[in-house]
Amino acid sequence: MQIHQLEPKQKVKPRKRVGRGGRKGTYSGRGMKGQKSRSGNNKQPLIRELIKKYPKLRGYRIKSKDKKSQEVNLGLINNNFEVGASVTPRTLLAKDLIGTIEKKGIKILSQGSLTKKLSFKGLTFSKKAEEKIKQSGSKIIE
Repeated sequence: MQIHQLEPKQKVKPRKRVGRGGRKGTYSGRGMKGQKSRSGNNKQPLIRELIKKYPKLRGYRIKSKDKKSQEVNLGLINNNFEVGASVTPRTLLAKDLIGTIEKKGIKILSQGSLTKKLSFKGLTFSKKAEEKIKQSGSKIIE
């Protein structure tokens, strides 16, 4: 036996073409009169219409705007860290200055003043914050 000689156990039954006259009788399985017996009656389910309209809705395929980095002010860092400590995402998380360590990153902003010498690692800075950090004698390690 070869592959072209194989046949399915049950033959494929042809589907009924309803509503075109012929053997099914005068009404062709559609019943008598009315909107549903007429041609062109193909009411679609409501969910399908909603799915089709969805791409037209406002904001479709727009990425959410909450992808900003978490922000911490220099004043908070000055109050929570001792002299000579290293400021990293893990230490900020331990001091509850940030919620979670995520891929978004953590940005240090310039609000407040920095009077202690600290070392910063694995963070991003605003321009003014970077200037204030260098003025205080702290290090930025990349």
